[in-house]
Amino acid sequence: MIILFSCFCYKHYCKSMAKRHCYNRDLEQDEAFIPAGESLKDLIDQSQSSGSGSGLPLLVQRTIAKQIQMVRQVGKGRYGEVWMGKWRGEKVAVKVFFTTEEASWFRETEIYQTVLMRHENILGFIAADIKGTGSWTQLYLITDYHENGSLYDFLKCTTLDNRALLKLAYSAACGLCHLHTEIYGTQGKPAIAHRDLKSKNILIKKNGTCCIADLGLAVKFNSDTNEVDVPLNTRVGTKRIVEEYQLPYYDMVPSDPSYEDMREVVCVKRLRPVVSNRWNSDECLRAILKLMSECWAHNPASRLTALRIKKTLAKMVESQDVKI
Repeated sequence: MIILFSCFCYKHYCKSMAKRHCYNRDLEQDEAFIPAGESLKDLIDQSQSSGSGSGLPLLVQRTIAKQIQMVRQVGKGRYGEVWMGKWRGEKVAVKVFFTTEEASWFRETEIYQTVLMRHENILGFIAADIKGTGSWTQLYLITDYHENGSLYDFLKCTTLDNRALLKLAYSAACGLCHLHTEIYGTQGKPAIAHRDLKSKNILIKKNGTCCIADLGLAVKFNSDTNEVDVPLNTRVGTKRIVEEYQLPYYDMVPSDPSYEDMREVVCVKRLRPVVSNRWNSDECLRAILKLMSECWAHNPASRLTALRIKKTLAKMVESQDVKI
């Protein structure tokens, strides 16, 4: 019995030492990719200065994903869940996709890693990875974390003055303009269309500006071939649901309208949302209303580009002495 017990203890000791050796080896490998003391900002700044312009190296991304500590769930959508996590003490957002939404995960990862994509008004991409075993799989997309949440949630609990309104509108326009802009060169950036831009897909940063998120439905335009790179995921836009306030066209279409319902109202009947008369009592709001009206002109060729919107809002920001 003593001999058997001794053998058992020795075997257990060997296993624990093997695990510890493996753990220490993993730590050494992780530190080889990401030295101790490096912050996410350091890593991203280094990747930007290296000239690639398409994000962190794959091994660095996988190392970060492996080291993430999930703290709490902060959101849920049709694609999966959003968690607040931590990497070496820094807060990050972790978007965990359902396995059925692999096409959205792949597309969003691809768009975020487009050369020259990084911009202060586009959600900061950190890493993407697939975790799993033979029985389960998780698709991770790791980004900057913004505790103020979405513009949708922010507006429900915040009253804006004109300066705050302009700051939000201008920064969102800057992000959209960057998406739409084609940058020419050997390491150029294609023009990108979001295709699902709404208040729930715009996040609020600590400084009161916006950044555009949720690029799973985005498409790229290739000017050389004059073709649009449409993803396999055929879903476009977001279906409306009943909210506690009255949505535009609430009295003209069902609460969950089809594409044809909206096409009939907007394109065939050429109806536009009704705006309260109180907008006309304020000079800033009148200017915003004029800008909105020019964006929804019946003739598509007459509608303003994102660059034109950005320039118009820039003048308003300057006149109101708004600090961006």
